[in-house]
Amino acid sequence: MAAAVRKSRAVAHLTRLRFKTGVAAVALLAFAAAAAAQVAGIDQGDLPQDAQMLLAADTLVYDNDNNTITAVGGVQIEYGGYRVVAQRVTYDRSTSRVIGSGNVEIIDQDGNRFHAEEVDLTDDLGEGFVRALRVETVDRTYFGAESAVREGGRLTTFNKGVYTACEPCEENPNRPPLWQIKAQKIIWNGQAKTVRFENARFEFFGLPIAYLPFLEVADPTVKRKSGFLMPSVQGGSELGYGLKVPYYFALSPTFDLTASVTGYTKQGFLGEAEWRQRFNNGEYNLRVAGIDQQRPEEWAPNEVDSRQTDRGMIASKGDFRINSRWSAGWNVMVQSDKNFAKTYEIEGYSSSVHRDEVYLTGLNDRNYFDLRGYRFQVQENSVNGRNDSQPLVLPNLDYTYTPDREVAGGELTFDVNAQALHREEGMYTMSDGTRKLQGLQGNSGRLTTEAEWRRSFITSAGLVLTPILHARGDSIFTDYSQDAAERIQSFANGAGAEADIQSAYYRSMATAGIEARWPILFAAAGSAHIIEPMVQLFARPDEPYRDRLGIPNEDAQSLVFDATTLFERDKFSGYDRMEGGTRANVGFRYSGSFGNGWTAHGLFGQSYHLAGDNPYASPDLVNVGAYSGLETDVSDYVGLIGVTLPNGISFSTGARLDERSFELRRADVRAAGTVGAVTAGVQYAFIDAQPGYGFAEDRREVTASTSIRFHENWRGFASGTYDLESSTLVKNSFGFAYDDECFTYLMTFSQERNISSGERENSFGFNISLRTLGDFGSSSNAFVQQ
Repeated sequence: MAAAVRKSRAVAHLTRLRFKTGVAAVALLAFAAAAAAQVAGIDQGDLPQDAQMLLAADTLVYDNDNNTITAVGGVQIEYGGYRVVAQRVTYDRSTSRVIGSGNVEIIDQDGNRFHAEEVDLTDDLGEGFVRALRVETVDRTYFGAESAVREGGRLTTFNKGVYTACEPCEENPNRPPLWQIKAQKIIWNGQAKTVRFENARFEFFGLPIAYLPFLEVADPTVKRKSGFLMPSVQGGSELGYGLKVPYYFALSPTFDLTASVTGYTKQGFLGEAEWRQRFNNGEYNLRVAGIDQQRPEEWAPNEVDSRQTDRGMIASKGDFRINSRWSAGWNVMVQSDKNFAKTYEIEGYSSSVHRDEVYLTGLNDRNYFDLRGYRFQVQENSVNGRNDSQPLVLPNLDYTYTPDREVAGGELTFDVNAQALHREEGMYTMSDGTRKLQGLQGNSGRLTTEAEWRRSFITSAGLVLTPILHARGDSIFTDYSQDAAERIQSFANGAGAEADIQSAYYRSMATAGIEARWPILFAAAGSAHIIEPMVQLFARPDEPYRDRLGIPNEDAQSLVFDATTLFERDKFSGYDRMEGGTRANVGFRYSGSFGNGWTAHGLFGQSYHLAGDNPYASPDLVNVGAYSGLETDVSDYVGLIGVTLPNGISFSTGARLDERSFELRRADVRAAGTVGAVTAGVQYAFIDAQPGYGFAEDRREVTASTSIRFHENWRGFASGTYDLESSTLVKNSFGFAYDDECFTYLMTFSQERNISSGERENSFGFNISLRTLGDFGSSSNAFVQQ
């Protein structure tokens, strides 16, 4: 027998693969790509061309009689980022077949590992066979088959295939994984890019729980392919039980369509469709939904859901970048009635308040521009709801410009705000001793321009002095309805003020101020502290039109005076009111760190109205200054303190105390942390009665939440909110979850109670997530109890 035997651990370098010795390695690599394409997304085209190959083996045999080349013993081949390890690799030049045997392992460029006992295939990859295939991918998915056969250069059949995303048990690798899919045959079509499972079953803890005689899906090399998506459970007490089945249409690399049908046992079939399209500079979607309700009488006669049988909606979202600085977009919805999207839980549009808007934004260095128009849709089942009283705001403009260069050694900032709005119906409160005109029927608008300059000086003693200059001008127009004008007049008479209704108002404000801070640092044994006394003084004229009612207050209704707003130049929450008169804000800040890892911070102070009319005591259409703690010349005391422990536990409290009696007017106390397997948080909130502002009684409630991990993979959680004034558990929820590297299960139950009616709404939900396969879940209002 004419054979040449070379026994060596030397490495052979084959640069251009001119010799058939390299064909065996290349064929093995390509077959591994074909065999695991549906697992790792590799195809033959990924194999490198013209790369250098390194081959090492104990023995290299050239058998001229049998026309074979064989590498034997510790075979290692490296080629273009791929690596092959085997006990024996043979290339038969007569049959053009490659045979690898003995613990064959192939590692691809991404780190995926392919194991087999034996590989036998042609060098053109058209035909082949592999025995005892196992695949481990870098994203921790696992695939195996007793054998695999490749035919016709495009079909690869895996016999008795198994797939899972669960890692094998380290202590007992033979134990079945948490879940796995087994199939009698798995057929990968490399041309059609599909994977077909025949006689497949889904196993949980080794027990079959589902059987599919036939299933065909796209292989992982296909990012988008038409087909059915995972169904989900829907429903509620009025809707009945429902099953949603979506179908995905992969129409193009840049646009697609998802259509779904949900069948409800009480209301019939709901149809939905979503069109999505992506461009180089943005994307948009269009969603439609509709139903012919079969049993609207399931709802009470005075509810919106019972008024129509044909219901539906159309909505769209979009966002586009015009260039590196500018972007524009929209989010709009039109529906047959004001509660359809919420009742049928249309994805992205089921919130209690939906905001329709179009916008244009720009950002460049220290400049910001935001122009938008918007309106609020209040989705509620009450026929006499708040939807018609919501304003249409068009436009709303915010613009900020800060020059790059200093001006007189300080920073100068320009701001512009403009707003125009229209209301079909007014929003008024005239009951329980409360009189407020939150929104006036008709049209109104405002243009505000302001500039602020500030500069800081530090003295040799460490005192920080910051002079502040501010100027503002407003132009306001109104076009009230006759009803709104009459309500303003009536409100003014009741408040002992003068009504001044004009079509246009012009007002201005100039402020000169000084801020002084003196941070004092001192250290003690094992601790460091900073105490910073702080004083602000602002001098300005009185607020224009302070004693005359006519200017609407749309955006300055939520005044909250606490430690976080103590040192604000203007404490109103919006532009429709402005602070006037001379005022001083006085207080001090503290921060400290301790050697044991504790840290602490605090702030305490008070505000003083020194001269002019107090704007927070002036009449207002929504009584915004009433009970704020600022309506007297000497304000209430405000403060906060917080402590953080090295183990992550934190405590904080903020409070407002009456300036004379030190009686508590407002408080917020929080504690949170994690100790071992327990994570918990609790919050107590108290707000003193504000009769003229719509709250005749004190408001006190406690909210608590906790999560306990009682096992490596199991955790339970619960939360609740308790109203102390009415002694009512307003809402509560609890649930449990299991999660590991391949499976997540979540189950929740929640309950909400209406304090006035006593009605309870119960919700039950669950979600199952199988890594790499998808999610399946439900969230439904199961029933309502009186």
